[in-house]
Amino acid sequence: MCWAGRMILGIFRILLVLVHASGACEFGPFPYRTTGIVCRMTKPAGLLLNQETAQVIQAAFRNAKFPNITGERSVRLLGKVVYGLSNIQVNDLSIEKSDVELKEENAIHIAIKNVTASFKGTLTYGYAGAWFLQLFHAVDFEIESSIDLELNIELMCEEEQLAADASDCYLTFHKLTLHLQGDKEPGWLKQLFTDFISFTLKLVLKREVCKEINSLAQMLANFVLDLAANFVRDKDIVVDLSLAADSVIKTGYVESHHKGLVQYKNYSSTMSDSVFSPSLLTESRMLYFWLSEHTINSLASAAFLDGRLVLTIGGEKLQVLFETEDTEAQWKAVQMIFQGTSYNDSVAKVWSLTHPQISIQPEGTVVKSLVAVEVSILPAGQESLVALYMEKEITVTIQAAYAEKKLTLQPLNSSIEFKVFKCTADPSGNDPSIQNFMQNMISVAGIPEVISSIESALTTLMNNKGLNLFYLINPEIITREGYIIVQLDFDFPHHLLLDFLKKNL
Repeated sequence: MCWAGRMILGIFRILLVLVHASGACEFGPFPYRTTGIVCRMTKPAGLLLNQETAQVIQAAFRNAKFPNITGERSVRLLGKVVYGLSNIQVNDLSIEKSDVELKEENAIHIAIKNVTASFKGTLTYGYAGAWFLQLFHAVDFEIESSIDLELNIELMCEEEQLAADASDCYLTFHKLTLHLQGDKEPGWLKQLFTDFISFTLKLVLKREVCKEINSLAQMLANFVLDLAANFVRDKDIVVDLSLAADSVIKTGYVESHHKGLVQYKNYSSTMSDSVFSPSLLTESRMLYFWLSEHTINSLASAAFLDGRLVLTIGGEKLQVLFETEDTEAQWKAVQMIFQGTSYNDSVAKVWSLTHPQISIQPEGTVVKSLVAVEVSILPAGQESLVALYMEKEITVTIQAAYAEKKLTLQPLNSSIEFKVFKCTADPSGNDPSIQNFMQNMISVAGIPEVISSIESALTTLMNNKGLNLFYLINPEIITREGYIIVQLDFDFPHHLLLDFLKKNL
């Protein structure tokens, strides 16, 4: 996954999951060689996420800290006029339209039309007339404005990490009307101060609003980077999302490239032979994740080193496994193995003896591993007894799918080769019925049970990371030689952006 998952907050989401590398990062002449994970977000996704822009812009206006505005002017006959605007606050705010455009000049252009905003505060003024007449007043004011806002967002790389720059920000004022004490009628006093302060007010609004938008963009970028880093981290297993190459910005999509190296304690994977090419991905879906075989293999190795590839089965599940078919041969083999002990007093342990080897092929993900199985029985009042121990090399092809917030792993075919086989009931190994029974049981029920347990564990892990919060539409997991493509459409979970804004502003 371009981080496999939790990925998605307003139009700035494009900033947050996709990175443009500037001159601050050097990737060498062959950057794709170290690419393990790629994310491509297409224009339809940008248009969808643009619907959230209003929330971000409104937050920027409301969170902007407007300073007091002071000034003075000399007016013929009236003398010097001094004024100050204080306690400026945004009252009403609405946005008519927002458009997004991906530019091949490595920028994301956002045009926001007709931001209607009302500002309230206090106007204090005084003047000394030519005949030494001094008057000082303080009145409430309201400013009605209509503004167009344009942003050119650059995606930069600093120390191989994301940096979003939204400082290229322009405000165009179509309307800026000052009302004093609720008086909507024009008058000499209102006209006088409108002329005085309009230019200064425009500068202050532009500076403070654009500064807040830039700050918010960087805050969102850091938030989603942390979100992504947490998604690909579980305890001591970490996936490195550092940039591996410049991003690509086209009119139809934005694409980022990441190292995807797996780190586990003293173990760290390396890669210099990635098969990625931009031509491997299309523009027909909203979101694409490209995952290298190397990254998947490294994750399996880290899981093995962390002792996660262990499964314990007992009770009813054990009974289901060993009673796959109702035949006399099965009954005899089960009796010999368990020696009349109840399934509730027995336990089976399955674990991987070596690093699993994973090969991504068009027909699916091929997993090859040396696996041990140990069945122990617990006779009443006696120590546990190992009734059966075997080591076998298993090769199985798996197809993966994700639907209804659940990962499904479907084994297609498998092969089993016994390396070690020991049974307490048949120490000589002369009875082939037990080994034949075990081979059939493993193929029919054992492998599906192990894969089902892995499927459940991975689904739980992804949900704990928050993947189930997103509305994923018809996700497809496609395997090709050496890589996996995950492609999908999505709908944005609006509450995530609102929760973020509430917590951080």
